[in-house]
Amino acid sequence: MKNHWLKHWLKHRDTFLLALALLCLLGAILVPTIPIKRNVHTYLLIADVTQSMNAKDMSLNGRTVSRLDYTKRMMHEIVAQLPCHTRLSIGLFAGDAVAALYTPLQVCQHFSAIHETIDHLDWRMAWTGNSQLRESLAITAKLLRQMPEATKAVYFTDGDEAPLLHAFNTRNLRDFQGGDGWFFVGIGSDKGTGIPKLTEENQMIGYWSNESFAVQPNIAQVTASKSSGRDDSVALSDFDRFISKRDGPYLQKLAQEIGAQYLPGDDTYTVLQSIQSHKSPRHEIVPFSIAWILSTLAGLCLLATSIHRESIRQCKHTFGLYRKQVKSRFFARSDTVAHDNHFQ
Repeated sequence: MKNHWLKHWLKHRDTFLLALALLCLLGAILVPTIPIKRNVHTYLLIADVTQSMNAKDMSLNGRTVSRLDYTKRMMHEIVAQLPCHTRLSIGLFAGDAVAALYTPLQVCQHFSAIHETIDHLDWRMAWTGNSQLRESLAITAKLLRQMPEATKAVYFTDGDEAPLLHAFNTRNLRDFQGGDGWFFVGIGSDKGTGIPKLTEENQMIGYWSNESFAVQPNIAQVTASKSSGRDDSVALSDFDRFISKRDGPYLQKLAQEIGAQYLPGDDTYTVLQSIQSHKSPRHEIVPFSIAWILSTLAGLCLLATSIHRESIRQCKHTFGLYRKQVKSRFFARSDTVAHDNHFQ
């Protein structure tokens, strides 16, 4: 019975394959889908736009660039590699606060708008000259609670606190809640460099001096966010420049205090993998199209019909000749061995 069906199949093989290809193509035209469950990640990418991010100690394509330009390039690369269903917002950090430029948008639907936003990030967007990262965390947590969906904060910062931290302006984060799923991406070199002092027209007039970041020992924590604790003096010599560098140990300690994660910003792929590997608090059921599977199957059926039966017979004939050659060599070798044993 099986042989009968096999012979019938071989005899009408092309007809069956063409009929199957037609059915698959008709099915693909209907664009069938199956429901699948997937994670939905929502991020607020926060760019540090304080003046220390103007320090040029990063490298892109063999040229030295500022930390802010490096941040913008990394943001572009991350956005380009995120899945389409990911939702994203861009935020700014300066002083002791963070501001979101819009509520999270779906990456692919608003791809151009997101990239244009990143392109226009500028240090002149900062509303204050201070950089109080530790103080900003409470504002960020409140901001994320107002988002329409669970959102993860990703800070791109060098970790420079200005004015420098001391006993009066160091916020206690022991009772801080909300840091799970946050990331601090450290931007800058560990060697450090001077911070350019720029005019409103973005013209460089020198470097910030050490005196500009002098700590006022008697300043109260309440007024720390209101006063920069520095003047506008320009460094008179190379030795007088305030040297800024990526404060990785501080960012790592800060992340540990609130249950976040610190990531060195040296490699975009590592940063992307880390933020995506974190568990997502949201899931959604979405249709997954199987039209491409049916189209591929139809193509394979058409390809199979092009293989002529004569080609199959030729393959069988060649294989039969090969088997005969192997057998003849085996028996010839056996006869030789038997003949040698007889004379021995």
